[in-house]
Amino acid sequence: MVHFCIKNNYDYSLTAETFKISYQQIYSWTRKYEMNGSESLQERRGRKKSLEEMTLEEKLKIKIKELEAKNEHLEMENAYLKKLKELERRGF
Repeated sequence: MVHFCIKNNYDYSLTAETFKISYQQIYSWTRKYEMNGSESLQERRGRKKSLEEMTLEEKLKIKIKELEAKNEHLEMENAYLKKLKELERRGF
């Protein structure tokens, strides 16, 4: 779409109509492309860093989140087992 826009003398309206996108979107993409090249147009949402790319702090934060999730799971399991024993003791 950006190449189409550039080839057509930066006719943002024509490009927006042709590709059924907003004028603002093609204008934004074209500016990004001109300022930083095609790399700036790549989707980065949801991209996770590999372990090699992470700093020690980022790795530790991930480890803490994993341990917190495991702890929460074990606490729920414990509460369930306590409730089950109580019900068994009452004869249910």
